[in-house]
Amino acid sequence: MVISELDTAATSVATDTARPPRHYLPEEFFVTDWATLQPFFEELQTRALPDAAALEQWLLDRSELEAMLSEDLAWRYIRMTCDTQDASHAEAFQFFVQEIEPQIAPYDHALNEKLLAAPSLPALDEARYGVFLRSVRRASEIYREENIALKTEISTKQQQYAATVGAMTVQLDGEEITLPRAADRLKSLSRPVREQAWRAIQARRLRDSQPLDQLFTELVQLRHQVAVNAGFANFRDYMFAALGRFDYTPEDTFNFHAAIRATVVPLIDEFDEARRQALALPELRPWDLDVDPSGKPPLTPFRTGEELLEKTITVFHRLDPFLGQCLGTMRQMGHLDLESRIGKAPGGYNYPLDETGVPFIFMNATSSLRDVVTMLHEGGHAVHSFLTRRLPLSADKHPPSEVAELASMSMELMSMDHWDVFFSDPAELRRAKQTHLESVLETFPWVATIDKFQHWVYENPAHTAAQRQQRWTQIFQDFNQRSVSWRGLEEFRPYLWQKQLHLYEVPFYYIEYALAQLGAIAVWRNFRQDPAAALAGYQRALALGYTRPIGEVYAAAGIRFDFSTEYLTQLADFVREEMAAL
Repeated sequence: MVISELDTAATSVATDTARPPRHYLPEEFFVTDWATLQPFFEELQTRALPDAAALEQWLLDRSELEAMLSEDLAWRYIRMTCDTQDASHAEAFQFFVQEIEPQIAPYDHALNEKLLAAPSLPALDEARYGVFLRSVRRASEIYREENIALKTEISTKQQQYAATVGAMTVQLDGEEITLPRAADRLKSLSRPVREQAWRAIQARRLRDSQPLDQLFTELVQLRHQVAVNAGFANFRDYMFAALGRFDYTPEDTFNFHAAIRATVVPLIDEFDEARRQALALPELRPWDLDVDPSGKPPLTPFRTGEELLEKTITVFHRLDPFLGQCLGTMRQMGHLDLESRIGKAPGGYNYPLDETGVPFIFMNATSSLRDVVTMLHEGGHAVHSFLTRRLPLSADKHPPSEVAELASMSMELMSMDHWDVFFSDPAELRRAKQTHLESVLETFPWVATIDKFQHWVYENPAHTAAQRQQRWTQIFQDFNQRSVSWRGLEEFRPYLWQKQLHLYEVPFYYIEYALAQLGAIAVWRNFRQDPAAALAGYQRALALGYTRPIGEVYAAAGIRFDFSTEYLTQLADFVREEMAAL
C-alpha cells in the first residue's frame, strides 16, 4: 500500500489505541490543580543543559509535558461542545482556561528564552530544528506578560459564542429542531418550504444578533489591546506574527482577494444565472441557492451518523487501506460525535490529541451531501494526525493551517472517485460531484469576504456596530449573491457574518481555506493523471508535519504554494473542465 513507502509500521500507526509510554511525567498524572503541575515547569526551567544531547532530551521532556496539557484541554473542549447544556463541562473547561493557562504562560515564555539562550543551541541540526526554532523565536518576540489576563478573558468570552449558537432552535411543522436540521429544508423542491425554513433560521439568528454584536465588539477591543501591548499597530499585524505567517504578507492577501474577485466571482455569477433559468424563476432569492436546479429531490447519501461513518471508512479503504484503518481506530475508541442534536455546539472539527495520537471528529450531520463532504474533510485532518503521530516533538504535529487544510480539502476531491458508496445511481453520483465542484469554486468568494472583513474590523478597532454592518454588507455584495434579490430581507443581511464561528473563536484563521483549496485542486489534478503517485505525494507531504516550511511541504505533494492570478485562473479552469466532463 502507498503508506508503506513512508513508514513500514503503517498498520501500527493507524491501529494502535494505546497512549505511548511517558518518560518524563508519571504514567497516571493528570491535571487537577496548578500546585501538582508547577514542579515540572520548575524542573525544566532549572535543569542544566551542558551539551546538545542534554538540550535535545530537554526538548523531548518539555514536549511530553505540552502534549499532556494539550490533550487534557482538548477533552475539556470536546466534552463542552458535545453538550453545551451540561454546566460541569463548561466549568471544567473554564477552570483550565482561567486557572491553569495563565500560570503556564510565563513559564512557557521562560522556557523559550532558556532554549534560545542555550550554549549548545547552534549544535542542533538546522534542517531538523530550523522551522521549530523560527516559531519559538517569533513567540518569544511577541510575548507580553500583561497579555496573559487579557487572553484568559478572551477565551472566556469566545466560549459564550458556542453556548449562544448551540442553544438556537426553530419550530417547523410543530417540531423543535436545530438550525443544521432546519437548513436541510433549503434543499426542498417546494419553494414555500424553503422560504419558511430560511426565514425561520434568519429570524432565530436575528433574535441573538445584538448580544452577539456586543460580544464581538468586546472581543475586538480586547484583541486590539493585546496587539498594542505587544508593540503592533493592530491585531491583524499581531496575528500574522502569532500565526507564524512567514510565507506571505497582508498585501499578498489583498492581491488574492482581487484575484478572486476578477477570476472566480464571474464564474459564480454564471452558475447563479444558470440556476435561475433551470428553476424557471424571474429572480433568485436567498432560499433558492441550495435546492438542486435539476428539479430532483435532495440527495440523501445516508440516514444515520453510523451509516455516514461506515460509508466513509469504505471510501477511505478503497483509496488506501491505511486511511480506512485510521477511521476504524477512531470508531473503536469512540472518538467521533457526528449527528446534530439540541444543545450541541455548532460547526465541525477534527481535534488532534497530541499524547494519544488518535484525534476526535465532531460535526453536526443530518443527511446531506454537505455532511458527506464535511466528514471527508475532517477525515483528511484525522489522517494528517495519524501521519504525524510518531513525530518526536509536539510542535512538529501542528503545521500551519495552509498545510492542515490542504490535508482535508485534498481528501474531499480525491475521494470523489469512490462516491458511488454514497450514491449508487450514476445520475445521482454525477449530481453530487457537480454540486461539490461548484461549491469548491464558491469557497473562494466566501473566504475572501470573511478575510477582507476581518482586515477592516481590526484595522479600524474603534468602529461602531453600525459601521461594521455597513462595511460587511458592502464586502458581501461585492463577492456574493450578486444576482440574488434581497428585497424585503434587508434586516437580515448585515448580520450574516455572525454565523461564521471563526470570527469569534479563531480570528484570522480563514484565508487558509482558499490558499489550501488551490493546493487541493492541484493535488486532485495530479490525482486525475496518476492516482497512486498523487496519493503517495499527499501522504509524504502530510507526514512532514511542521518540520519543513510550507513551500517545501507543498513541493513534497508535487504542487506549488502559489496564489497568483495566473495559478488561480489555471486551476479554476481545470475545475470547470472537470465539471463539463461530468
